[in-house]
Amino acid sequence: METIALFGGSFDPPHIGHLAVIEALKEFEDIDKIIVMPTYLNPFKTKSHASSEQRLQWLREIFSQEERVIVSDYEVSQERKIPTIESVNYLLKSYKKIYLVVGADNLASLSKWCKYQELCTKVTFIVASRDKVKIPENFLALNVNENISSSQLRDKMDKTKLIPKCAQTIADFYKDNNAK
Repeated sequence: METIALFGGSFDPPHIGHLAVIEALKEFEDIDKIIVMPTYLNPFKTKSHASSEQRLQWLREIFSQEERVIVSDYEVSQERKIPTIESVNYLLKSYKKIYLVVGADNLASLSKWCKYQELCTKVTFIVASRDKVKIPENFLALNVNENISSSQLRDKMDKTKLIPKCAQTIADFYKDNNAK
């Protein structure tokens, strides 16, 4: 049984901000593995621009050489919206402690997450800094200096903000599919 950091999200598209979170998580000595878990469909959204299978494939390619990073298809394989608490309960069958990574932009709506109070008893939150949002003292702060979001990239694709390993493929996908 290990200690893990769960980093879930739409990753639509994955970008250097996501990579910066992974790099910062590697500095936590008690985190044995980092689980990157793309959603099938974010519970707060009605659609994704890239399919869940496509996003999963990109993440597997991006992190294929990362020894401590596991890209999980758990939510994608369920083929439905999965609340975070369900993924946490699934992972607790194999791991003893879970750090749950969220972006500071999620803090305002965190209490609206499914079974939020239960979630608080099962994980330790790590909040990745974003947009100068103040991180409450009861959360661990993760200093990330990339001010980029997937929605910004879909609106105005900037290949320099994509992870080099598959930047061209991702940029071409969003250009070809006019995903805004």
